[in-house]
Amino acid sequence: MSRNPHPRQPPADAVAPSQWASDDVEAGDALAYWADVVCDTFVGVSVCPGSDGTFQGGMNTSVLEDVRFAEVAASAQQVARTRRLIARDDEDVLLANIQLRGSATLEQDGAVAVLTPGTMAFIDSTRPYVLDFPETFSQLVVKVPRARLSHRSLNGATAVRLDTSGPGRVVADFLVGINRLRHADPRAAADLMPHAVDLLDTTVSWAVGTKLPTTSTTALTRQRVHQFVRRHATNPGLDATTVAAGCGVSRRTMYRALAENGESLTELIRRLRVSHAQRLLAAHPRRALATVARECGFGGETQLYRAFKAVTGRTPGAHRSR
Repeated sequence: MSRNPHPRQPPADAVAPSQWASDDVEAGDALAYWADVVCDTFVGVSVCPGSDGTFQGGMNTSVLEDVRFAEVAASAQQVARTRRLIARDDEDVLLANIQLRGSATLEQDGAVAVLTPGTMAFIDSTRPYVLDFPETFSQLVVKVPRARLSHRSLNGATAVRLDTSGPGRVVADFLVGINRLRHADPRAAADLMPHAVDLLDTTVSWAVGTKLPTTSTTALTRQRVHQFVRRHATNPGLDATTVAAGCGVSRRTMYRALAENGESLTELIRRLRVSHAQRLLAAHPRRALATVARECGFGGETQLYRAFKAVTGRTPGAHRSR
């Protein structure tokens, strides 16, 4: 069989996989090193070892678009995110934790979910939580910026066990499959990412007990709008008429659906364009800002600057220097 003379190249905005292991440092420094890795990869947390005081762990992580996949394998530990840590690190993300081996107990907002292999649960990074791993375990954690989801509120969706016998298992298996594919074919994995985000949106509905067939018409319209804008945000000609027509609704219906969730179309387009700009700045640190602005759908560098500052609180240059 002949080889493909034109192999598929990794997507431009994919970050090369990284690996960390506690074995890379002295035994006495392993836990502190691991805690730094966990905080850098996910959000700011405290990490305590199991009762025997020993610790060992490893992690393989990469980013597709702005969604991070991290496969974690480690010994017993407890991970906690407190209000004090949230005040220091206010990153607003959804964490989808899929148990691969061992078990875990997740507590958030007064709910408790016990995870066993094949089950999944969501975590809201903006509220305190505790994850307890009583034994050696492995998990796949998918980190998604809240801006990528049409569900702005995660109330009722966190610390809910999505079982192996329900539709959540299909979504969990899909995410695990993308995680495997990112090693063999990063381009194909990136092509599947929009579908993965849409599935997570749907699964959040399941977690709060509101399956899509019974979701309100307004909520369904809002989800369609988010999906359409997400796929066409870099089109500089994207406007209300185009979005409404693409979703098969009137402009008034579209505006009402977004307003019910406290957002506007302008804010949604701006947020998704800035998200795309963040990915490009990370993947191409030497690319001119004018070029980044054009590739993200902005009218020019000034528009990129203003939108970036409004959404992130810092300039594109400051973001790139980080």
